[in-house]
Amino acid sequence: MGRLFTKLTTFFTSIRSKIAFYPTVISLGGFILTFIMKSLENSGISKRLQEVLPQLVLEDGDTALTILSACIGGLISMMVFSFSMVMLLLSQASSNFSPRLLPGLISDRIHQIILGTYLATILYNIIVLLGIEPDDNTYALPGLSILLGIILTIMCLCAFIYFIHNISQSIQINNILDTIYQKSMDRLERTIAKEEEKDSELIENFPNTEKWFAYSVPKSGYFQNISLKNIMDIAEAKDTRLYICQPKGLFVLKNVPFLFSEKELDEESVDAVLSNINFARGELVEDNYILAFKQMTEIAVKAMSPGVNDPGTAINAIDYLTELFSLRLQKRDSGVLVRDGKTPLKIATVDFEELLYYTMASLRRYCSSDPIIVQKLVRMLRYLKEHDCKEPHYKEVIARELEILLKAAEASLPSEIDKQRLSGPTA
Repeated sequence: MGRLFTKLTTFFTSIRSKIAFYPTVISLGGFILTFIMKSLENSGISKRLQEVLPQLVLEDGDTALTILSACIGGLISMMVFSFSMVMLLLSQASSNFSPRLLPGLISDRIHQIILGTYLATILYNIIVLLGIEPDDNTYALPGLSILLGIILTIMCLCAFIYFIHNISQSIQINNILDTIYQKSMDRLERTIAKEEEKDSELIENFPNTEKWFAYSVPKSGYFQNISLKNIMDIAEAKDTRLYICQPKGLFVLKNVPFLFSEKELDEESVDAVLSNINFARGELVEDNYILAFKQMTEIAVKAMSPGVNDPGTAINAIDYLTELFSLRLQKRDSGVLVRDGKTPLKIATVDFEELLYYTMASLRRYCSSDPIIVQKLVRMLRYLKEHDCKEPHYKEVIARELEILLKAAEASLPSEIDKQRLSGPTA
């Protein structure tokens, strides 16, 4: 049952980021609504509504057809325009900032819900329109269904106004960076909170895994999600300890060691473990906070490219990176999980040194010739160096990166004044 629940959760997680997910679900709801209204019309609800509020019920079939036809045509035009705006947003974000932002923008539920509302209302009005027979004098119009179709159309007009406002906000880089930061911060804080409950002595005494039994994955993909509870249950049932040697977010190749076990596992047990791990071709910040560092670094690098030349965006990205790194300092590098005084599972993590190096390596390459950006990076590293750390070697890593940055800037900056400012306390 646990494995089935994990698979269903993994399936939902993978499809909810698709742009067609919410529109499909909501349009299905609009389709079902038509049958509900048809059942109510058969019970004579429109006649009773006409007796109570006759001004709300249409009595002329031609008028009803005209109104519904206008609603359908207008909604189709709005849906096409809204979809075009979404495509424009994705195109601009890809060209101006980073293609890695696209999965997060596509999974924006607000845009999907609004498009789904348009589609559901169109389907509803079309089916209601097909049930109108204007030439039959004895035929009673589905007044309540028509009224509901008009109300839904008005709601779509309000949603369209909100859509224009939201799309104009979504394309602004400050809002994009803030969204990435908030999602990654929430994920990282949850990870740190779980670590506080662990026994540090047990974590440090996790055995060496070099001589353990190695197993590989049947197909390649990005290591995205994992059901920790189910895998630890399997490890305890087999009286073994497991080690996953690839960090979340990295691309795992098939036929390459991925899972290590202290005791030899049969094929069924290996399949059971791997079935609780989701391998996908894409990933979201909500699932892996490391992706936020990659996205913000790419935004800063793209902003400093000659084609874009936007130092202000690079400065904003570095500000958010500073906050994320300061929070990352509160997390251990160890990926050992503790339960009931045992350590049944360890997952490789992207340690702080590697994370800082890859971030700074990209920024040094493209930003070392800009004195303002270099000063911003120096301030970031000096701020992190004075910040409280979970592990003492973090400060050594920061000091080393700061020294490398100053040497690269000294070689790239021709002005002596710029070099002096870098060595001063205000840099």
